[in-house]
Amino acid sequence: MARRFPRVMGLTKMCRNRNISFKSLDPPSSLTHGIHVFHCPDAVGIVAKLSDCIASRGGNILAADVFVPENKQVFYSRSDFVFDPVKWPRVQMEEDFLKLSQTFNAIRSVVRVPALDPKYKIAVLASKQDHCLVDLLHGWQDGRLPVDITCVISNHYRGSNTHVIRFLERHDIPYHYLCTTNENKREGEMLQLVQNTDFLVLARYMQILSGNFLRSYGNDIINIHHGLLPSFKGGSPSKQAFEAGVKLIGATSHFVTEELDAGPIIEQMVERVSHRDNLQSFVQKSENLEKQCLSKAIRSYCELRVLPYEEKKTVVF
Repeated sequence: MARRFPRVMGLTKMCRNRNISFKSLDPPSSLTHGIHVFHCPDAVGIVAKLSDCIASRGGNILAADVFVPENKQVFYSRSDFVFDPVKWPRVQMEEDFLKLSQTFNAIRSVVRVPALDPKYKIAVLASKQDHCLVDLLHGWQDGRLPVDITCVISNHYRGSNTHVIRFLERHDIPYHYLCTTNENKREGEMLQLVQNTDFLVLARYMQILSGNFLRSYGNDIINIHHGLLPSFKGGSPSKQAFEAGVKLIGATSHFVTEELDAGPIIEQMVERVSHRDNLQSFVQKSENLEKQCLSKAIRSYCELRVLPYEEKKTVVF
């Protein structure tokens, strides 16, 4: 499970369920882009204080999203802003937002400056099917995914002449083949390999991670499920959906919890199918959705768009 997660003024309880957003013009090229997310008990004046915190240091908010669910008394926000790092040093920024979080007893207050902060370090776990893994590798290579891939771990052997291994060798990304059995999932070795990562990505990794692994790792794990959860859980969801005669197929990216395929959902995508699709075309459409859905979920996570909401939900700005 996820173990981690004055442009707008006078936002009081104007409606029972506040969901407010705005965008401004693109920033001048000389300024640096920052992101701040905030989750705290709801109170009057939060948006004003957030805006003042940024404006008082010469920053300018470009976009802001606010969500206050009905009858929950909690506040969520995400702000995109620009600033001059000479006038507002990174260390000072951290201190300013810390004071703000203390003022409102924040549950979560995170600030990120992509141009100055290290990229998220991830490890990718995969099994035999390559489509999600290959898409992630090319997304990383093209700069579409703001991460550093520390290694790829798989329970499937790949020869030195395969596309995946050749790609990894060209880019000095280690590939660890760990043959697993029902009696030995090699989780202790996996924990050693991923101990310095910020989060993990399961790119069609067809092994169930134990509760002990999840607790020992302690950080978020993002999975892609080739089905529109909560329908068609478990194995062969494409075949299940095909046999059920569905007219919409989907892919779901979610956080991993001890309950199989039941973690908080980050992203879902759908595509229409018909009686003219056979199982092969059905699976091909499903795989395309999986690649897009997983990639978008990773980008959303890295851009601080995903916050935990209640026990099994997420707020995705």
